Order: sequence, then structure tokens, then C-alpha cells
Amino acid sequence: MNSLYNWRRPEIMLLLLATAMPLSFGVWQALLNNFVIERASFSGADIGLLQSVREIPGFLAFSVIFVLLLIREQRLAFLALIATGLGVALTGWFPTTAGLLLTTLIMSTGFHYYESLQSSLALQWLPKETSAIWFGRMLAAGSLASLAAYGLVWLTSDWLDLEYRWIYMLGGGITIAIVTLIWLLFPNFSQPHSQHKKLILRRRYWLYYALTFMSGARRQIFVVFAGFLMVEKFGYSVGDIALLFILNHLLNLYVAPRMGRFIVRFGERKALTVEYIGLALVFGGYALVESATAAALLYIVDHLFFSMAIAIKSYFQKIVDERDIAASAAVSFTINHVAAVVIPVLFGLLWLASPAAVFWCGAAMAAISLFLAQNIPALPAQGNEVRLGRRFAAGQRLAGSTS
Repeated sequence: MNSLYNWRRPEIMLLLLATAMPLSFGVWQALLNNFVIERASFSGADIGLLQSVREIPGFLAFSVIFVLLLIREQRLAFLALIATGLGVALTGWFPTTAGLLLTTLIMSTGFHYYESLQSSLALQWLPKETSAIWFGRMLAAGSLASLAAYGLVWLTSDWLDLEYRWIYMLGGGITIAIVTLIWLLFPNFSQPHSQHKKLILRRRYWLYYALTFMSGARRQIFVVFAGFLMVEKFGYSVGDIALLFILNHLLNLYVAPRMGRFIVRFGERKALTVEYIGLALVFGGYALVESATAAALLYIVDHLFFSMAIAIKSYFQKIVDERDIAASAAVSFTINHVAAVVIPVLFGLLWLASPAAVFWCGAAMAAISLFLAQNIPALPAQGNEVRLGRRFAAGQRLAGSTS
């Protein structure tokens, strides 16, 4: 009985949930560019529109706070993952612009609610001193699941020659099945601190908000346009994209846990400094690349650098009032997606004129993030949130309770 209880712990459940989501989202992501080009004849502007619609639920992630008035966080996380799987399972049956917008909206609503809730639950349940290590393990667990998803795409498309609809059905169905099992096997865990059920935006978190905003803006260049570049410019097939993703996540299995230990040892400022310098160079490389092999190498390095973004979460955990975690996680996702709703459409139009300009903008965003990261203290804590601007951070509330 004791051995059964030992694995029924919050951190184990978080690891299992971290594997469930990529099994559907990985299939959706690996197939998307080929699916929309081959079945729906999308252009760069069309893919930008689709990705902007995908980010709308992220922009509205703050609404999770109001849903939490009715449903506990843990249960809502389960329902959000089921919605993610359902949206993916339906995608292949609607190869039209309207159909793809609808299924993407279902998938994305579940995805963004889950990401917000997962972040909140992890920040509440994981110890501050080692949370970066656990975040690294969760990334590694997600990478392992992504490997399975991309392996599924490669096997079913290149070897079994299945139609897109059946591959999407498999990916979404597996996630739904796993979440159902987790729901049945794990108890409802208590939350160590009662959470505010209202929108909260505090001055002393301003640097976290700024880093989160820039992360959302910059990430769209990678998520939307880096993969599209591979297919449109270099002619990568579904199997090629799946194999590239497999290599990314194989490396992430090794790198992500070590990233967590690096952050614990050297601090958030140094970790983010390395990430942002690297990303600025990678985006510049995308703008200039003319070789399919070089583009693939850039894509792999790009993916590895993004795993260092867990430093933003661990920084926030050290400065946040424990009662603010759920509300702040939801608000931060909205902040993260303010630019994400606009950038895919605007940059999709810019892509038609100059794909290189899109990536130079990404390099500029990385440079701004680098500047912001230098303001993280060596030992972040409540009352020591920033190196410069403490006077502003100590001011009264912007929204919610007093700072």
C-alpha cells in the first residue's frame, strides 16, 4: 500500500500530465505545415491567420480564473487536456479554412488552459529551491512524449501511408485515454495556499510581465515561421519534419534536466543571458540561410535554447506571493499572448514581401529580452524582485490587491 501511495504524488502526476499533452499537440504540430499546404493550399498569410486564431485562447487565458470559481484547478486541468485531444482528433476531417480555424480553436482553448493550470499547480506544489530541476524533468517528460508523437507521425505517414485524418485521430485519442487514466488513478491533491480568484496585476512583478511578453512575441517566430520556412523554402516532407522533431526531443531528453540544474547553480539571469544571445544569433542565421542542412541545424539549436525559458518560471516562483500564483499564471499567459495574437498575421503579410525580415525582427526581440534579463537580481525574493526600478516595484497595485 505504501509503494502505491508513494507514486501517487503531485509531482508524479505533473510528470504524467506533461507526457499526455505532447502526444496530441506533437502530432498536430508535425503535420500542420504539410497538411495546410497539401490539403488546404495555404499561403504564408493563411498560416499566419490560423496561428493568430490559435493564440486567441492564450490571449483570453485570464478567464480561467473565473472558471476556477466553479471547478478545482486539478480537475479543470484534466478537462482542458481532454479538449486538446478532441480538437486534434477532429483536425484531419476539416481540410478547409473554416474547418481548420474551428478545430484549432478547440485544441488551442484546451492547450492554453492546461498550460496556465499546469504552471500554476507546479509553482504551488514544487519546492522553490529545486523547482527548476523539476521543470527540467517535466520538459524531458514532454520531450519523451513528443518523440512518441513524431515517431507515430513518421511511422504512419512514411511506412503505413495513412491519411492525415487517421493520424490526427490517433494522436488526439491517445491523449484523451491517458488523461482519463490519470483522473481515475490519482487523488485530488490539496493546494498549500488558498488562491485569489480574481485578476491580479502587481507592480512588483513588472519585470516578469515584460520577460513574459517578449517571450510570447519572440516564440511566434519559431513556432509559426521557422517550420514554415522548412517546408516552403527547402521542401521538407512530413517525414523530414517528424525526424527533425525527433532529433530535437532526443537532445532535449539529455539537455532539459541539465538546464534545470544549471539554473539552480548559476541563477536565472545567467541562464537567460545565454538563451537570448543564442537566440539572436539563431534568428539572424534563419534570415541568411540558403542550405536545407544549415536550416535544420538552426532549428535544432533554436529548440534547445527555448528550454532555458524555465528560468522565467523559477524567477517568478521566488518573488511571488503564494496566494497570487493561480491568478498570476493566468494573467501571465494573457500577457504572453498579447503579441502572439497580432504577430502571426502581421508577420505573415511581411513574409510575402521578405521572409528574412521576419527573422531579423526575431533577432531584435531577443536583444530586447537580453537587456531586460540583466535586471534580474542574483538572489530574487519578495522585496528583491529587480536590480533597477525597485521604487516602481514597491508602488501600489495596478489591479487586484495591494503590492
